[in-house]
Amino acid sequence: MTRETVVIGWNEDVDLPDWGVRGLRAKVDTGARSSALHVENVEEIGRNRVRFDVVLHRKRRDRRVHVETRIVRRGRVRSSTGHYTNRIFVATRVRIGPIERVVELSLVDRERMIFRMLLGRTALAGPFLIDVDRAHIQGRRRKTVKRKNDTRKNVKRTKTRRQSE
Repeated sequence: MTRETVVIGWNEDVDLPDWGVRGLRAKVDTGARSSALHVENVEEIGRNRVRFDVVLHRKRRDRRVHVETRIVRRGRVRSSTGHYTNRIFVATRVRIGPIERVVELSLVDRERMIFRMLLGRTALAGPFLIDVDRAHIQGRRRKTVKRKNDTRKNVKRTKTRRQSE
């Protein structure tokens, strides 16, 4: 391994800093060429722009970020079931551990999928080495939770998901 190599697990929490998204659960999929992001309420506005909601959590559907951005391209994508669909592609910065780069994302309905995002080969090309036996090698994003039985108002502490399990 070279000094630039970053080891990641089969799933990682990623950030989309241009859109204010932190800790989005993403599955690493070397079998997929392109990356996909679960969105809802896709609406094309004008010739080369689109607005949509990034759904951040599988169960808490109210957790979402509204985005308006430029359409980079349109493409035909074959799903894991073998069906072809036409998709809109956008580009944004993606941060995986210490690496930040601009990645093209197809906008798709992944509602039935566990992971809100799929990272394909083009996003992973270069510095990443994938350890398929491990998850969250780059760490889980910290969450803010209220203390139990605390009588003081607005007192919060942070803990990682592993600490709460």
